Amino acid sequence: MRYPVLFNRAAFRRTVVSVALAAAYSSSWALPVFTFTPSAVGLTGAPVTADNIIVSDFARVTFSSPTNFTEQGYLSITNFQLGGSNVTAGGLNSTYSLYFAFTGAGHLTSANTNPLTGATNGVLDTLNFTLFGANGNSTFGVSPAGATVSSSGAQALATGSLIDGSVVSVPLGGSFVPSAAATVSFAVAAGKQGFFSPQPFYNVAISAFTNAISTVTPLADGFIVNNGGGNLNFAAPIPEPETYALMLAGLGALGFMTRRRRRQS
Repeated sequence: MRYPVLFNRAAFRRTVVSVALAAAYSSSWALPVFTFTPSAVGLTGAPVTADNIIVSDFARVTFSSPTNFTEQGYLSITNFQLGGSNVTAGGLNSTYSLYFAFTGAGHLTSANTNPLTGATNGVLDTLNFTLFGANGNSTFGVSPAGATVSSSGAQALATGSLIDGSVVSVPLGGSFVPSAAATVSFAVAAGKQGFFSPQPFYNVAISAFTNAISTVTPLADGFIVNNGGGNLNFAAPIPEPETYALMLAGLGALGFMTRRRRRQS
C-alpha cells in the first residue's frame, strides 16, 4: 500500500532550528493576550483570559492523486493557556463548548509518496474555517467517511481563510507523524463582537499541529486523525529591539554553519 503524506529532511532541520530559536527568545516575545466572554453570546460560562488555545484535532485527509490532497475536520477547544500555564475556563466542555470546523486542500512538493519509508513535505493551497460556540459538551468522531460533530445550538462566532501553510510527515516506529502549520485570517461574525476582547479583535491567527502515532490511522487513500494535538494563538508577536539583535546573531551563526558544511562537502 502506497499513499502520500507530508516532509523533507532539510526542511525539518530548518523547522527544528526555528522552533529552538523561538524558544530562546520567548522571554521577550510574548503572545498577544485575549479574552473570550461566553455570556456575551448567550452561552453559559465564565470569561477566560489567555494567550494560547489548545485544541484536539479530528480530521480525514484524502489523496485524490499522488500529489494532491483534501482535508475535512474539526478542532475542539480543550484548554487555554496564559504565559505557558493552563488557565481555568469555567464551563468549557460542560455548560458550553467551542470548536473550529474546517476544510482545506494542498499538494506535495517532494517526490516521496510513502511516509513509512521516507519524509514528505507539502503546502496548503486552501483552508477555510468557522469558529462555533455551542451549548453543553459537543462530541466529535472520525472514520473513513469523515469527521463528525454532535452539538446543540451551535452559532458561528468567527470565520477565516488561508494566508500561508505547510504540511510535513516524519516516518517513525513503523508509522508516521503528520504535522501542519498555518497562518489564517480571522474575522469576527456580525453581532458576535461582545465575545471577543480586545476590540477590534486580532485579524490573524497562527496554528500548529503535531499528531502522535497513536492518533493516526493510515488508509489506502490517506489517513484519519482521532484526537490529535495542536494549538492556536492570535496575531504575529513583535520582538523587542534586543530580540532582533539575537535573531540576527542566530541567523548569522546558521549561515556560517551552512557555508562551513558546504566547504567541507
